[in-house]
Amino acid sequence: MAVFVDTNVLLYAVSTVPDEREKSATALAILDRDDLVLSVQVLQEFYVQATRATKPDRLAHESAVSLVESWLRYSIVETTVSLVQQALATAARWRISYWDAAIIEAARSGDCAELFSEDLQNGMNFAGVTVRNPFA
Repeated sequence: MAVFVDTNVLLYAVSTVPDEREKSATALAILDRDDLVLSVQVLQEFYVQATRATKPDRLAHESAVSLVESWLRYSIVETTVSLVQQALATAARWRISYWDAAIIEAARSGDCAELFSEDLQNGMNFAGVTVRNPFA
């Protein structure tokens, strides 16, 4: 079964910050898999965060775009009205942010039982989508 990857995995994969070397190696190993699912939201968040002016190892626009294009080899979940509605319901049900709920619903939409992320509680099951923190 496919695994959904949150934005932090992509960001660690390109990190050059010395304190993040171990997480970077873990993220790169994850990205070697061929059963990954991403979403449009994850790609957008990656670009915004990777090119942020205050980021110490900021990527140039062209580098970030090249990376986003390279990750299009994975299955990509589109943001749809239905996904937004499902995310709104999930945010209310679990009392989490809309953005986290949208990630969960994109994972569900991509038929993923697992979501690799460090942003949500490790082991938490959101009605069939279980969060796994690969950096824990």
